[in-house]
Amino acid sequence: MLVTDLDGTLLGGDPLWRRAFYRWLVERRERVLHIFCTGRQLSSIASLLIDDAAFGLAHPHLVIGDVGCTVACGISLKTVPGMVDPIDARWKGLPERLLPLLEALPGVASQPISTERRLAYTLDGEAIDWQRLVALEAHGVDCLVSDNRYLDVLPAGVNKGSTLLTLLQWLEIDPERVVTAGDTLNDLAMFETGLAGVMVGNAEQALREKVSCLPRTYRARAEGCAGIVEGLRHFGFGHLLDDFPGFPL
Repeated sequence: MLVTDLDGTLLGGDPLWRRAFYRWLVERRERVLHIFCTGRQLSSIASLLIDDAAFGLAHPHLVIGDVGCTVACGISLKTVPGMVDPIDARWKGLPERLLPLLEALPGVASQPISTERRLAYTLDGEAIDWQRLVALEAHGVDCLVSDNRYLDVLPAGVNKGSTLLTLLQWLEIDPERVVTAGDTLNDLAMFETGLAGVMVGNAEQALREKVSCLPRTYRARAEGCAGIVEGLRHFGFGHLLDDFPGFPL
């Protein structure tokens, strides 16, 4: 199972490498279970798959979206009730309490994102009152900042990593057959699961600092898709990569 972030990871790197890697995913579809694990909402993923179809990007088998708050079929993009219902229960009643507090918080602006299980904002790091932001977590949420400009307000304990582990149990997948890949702080929770992780070469500095103590996270030198290939080789899946004799640095 290959679990990839989108922006900066699966959508990152040299265009030639992206095309080659997307083609490889299509050709290995019966052997490699591919999961998008992204901050994007389902409508954004649907648009991406249409826009990048000519580029070669195919539907994944499954999607973990909204930074872990949504799980959907990769083909239909319909949510999987058994996975999202528990998250819905955690989220119930939280927006009504949080929205007035967030509207009064300087340095944040609402993103035009429609989702039932999280709130999304852009963030001005110089204007925000960090103490007030942290205080919001007492209401039963986690406030996740990534790429130093995005703020996601999530049900407490729900993130890319927690949802991925639940999905692995549901699918009865051997954790040793799983590789994750990402580039920003919202991918840290995936790496903290203890699953094999690939931090691609173009990762943000804040993530680089956080993964330094995580022994199962490989720090790739190559960027984007080439970094994913580099990481797969590192974790012993080179036999699946006969079309990729090397990688650019």
